[in-house]
Amino acid sequence: MSAALRFEGAHVAYGGRPALSGVSASIARGAVTGVVGPNGAGKTTLLRAALGLLPLAAGEIAVEDRALRQWSRPALARAIAYLPQGGEAHWPLRAADLVMLGRIPHRARFAPPSDEDKKAVAEALARADAADFAERRIDELSAGERARALFARALATKAPILLADEPAAYLDPAHQLKLMALLKEEARRGTAVVVTLHDLSLASRLCDEILVLKDGRVAGRDLSEATLAKAFGITALRVVDPRTGAAALTPWEIRSS
Repeated sequence: MSAALRFEGAHVAYGGRPALSGVSASIARGAVTGVVGPNGAGKTTLLRAALGLLPLAAGEIAVEDRALRQWSRPALARAIAYLPQGGEAHWPLRAADLVMLGRIPHRARFAPPSDEDKKAVAEALARADAADFAERRIDELSAGERARALFARALATKAPILLADEPAAYLDPAHQLKLMALLKEEARRGTAVVVTLHDLSLASRLCDEILVLKDGRVAGRDLSEATLAKAFGITALRVVDPRTGAAALTPWEIRSS
């Protein structure tokens, strides 16, 4: 699988404090890459740097084999769909109108939605299990419903790269599993999917690739015992499904020093 997104020695700093320190990683097309790490590890910073929202102090980021600095903002908005962390949306507009915002990069300024735009929105609402509340106002939805509507907005963009920052945080277990299945489906369509997660069980079961960050650096590219000890200071149990042989991790205890 070829790389849709590459970080080469990427450095980002906030007020002189390093947030990313020499991160190098490749994000493959057609795969779900899970980015995990403790709080403050640099997970959100990594995604925001890829969007050009945070300047690099050093290093390079390449999108679709072209340096990030060479992309115009409209073109980058068509290339990368972004689902930010938080699930906040308090505007008094319909969920369907929120999802339609994902089509803005594909339209001329002030142009009305095309039939293609409407089709993309309807498909995204259905796939995110959000069609039932498409006519309701965003500020009247539950946190989980808002999260699904925001995810549908990202899907509607139909970008070759999808960045999702903690998208499972406000979802119940059933919708967490459905979300991850949807991300896998996106990857099968050829999309390069990057998802930040705190849930190591979801990451270990459902991600094709893993990137572990700690203190703004790459701590590993797997969820081995050594990586978990280095990044989180924990041990984990590996639970195997006897029906399929699939394994998942359950954080178990803090390692003694």
